Formats: sequence, structure tokens, C-alpha cells
Amino acid sequence: MRRLGELEAEIMDRLWGWGRPATVREIVDDLNKQRPLAYTTVMTVADILHGKGLLRREKERRAWLYEPTRSRESYTAALMQDALGASSDRSSALAHFVERITPDEQEALRQALQSLTSGEPE
Repeated sequence: MRRLGELEAEIMDRLWGWGRPATVREIVDDLNKQRPLAYTTVMTVADILHGKGLLRREKERRAWLYEPTRSRESYTAALMQDALGASSDRSSALAHFVERITPDEQEALRQALQSLTSGEPE
């Protein structure tokens, strides 16, 4: 899983945040509150995200409705898994990661691991 480019991330952030399908027009209008972007630019990037399997789309009248195929958390987990896979010493990489996270994040990790070993859902 590759990291998203800047505009890809902005599009995904909006769709994840909205929690509903949206048209390119809705995305463009929201993005244009921060900086001017052409409709065709956003449409092209949404199509690329669809091609990468990160967005699904459904035709509604004359426009496509786009929505994420996975949650932000699932995408983040895939990035973390890929980063971990880049290390020849996964245990050491995990130890370095845990050293850098906050105590609250460590507790969340501890609880997630405990729920896996006990068979309880998260």
C-alpha cells in the first residue's frame, strides 16, 4: 500500500470525514474553500483512486458518487503493515515504534493485543 499523494489524501480525508458517498462537484466545492482546483483535476484524481481500489463509484443520474472502499483505520493499518514488512528485523522495528508512541497509544495497543488473544472483538 503506497502513501497517498497530497490531493489524493485531501479527497480521501473528506470522504472519510463525511461518511457518505459524494460527487466530484461536492469534493471540488469543498476543496476550493482552501485553494482553487479545477473540476477535471479532482475528477482525474478520483478516477485514479478508483483505479487503485481505494474508492468505489456508482452512477447517479449523470454523475459518479464516490465512497471509500475501506476505513481510514484500515488504510492506516495497511500502511503500517507495509512499513513493517520493509524491515529485515520486524521485532526491532516494532520495539522502536512502541518507544515512540504515547502512553495512551501504548495502552490502546495493549488492549488490542489482549482482545486478539482472548478472542474478544475489538
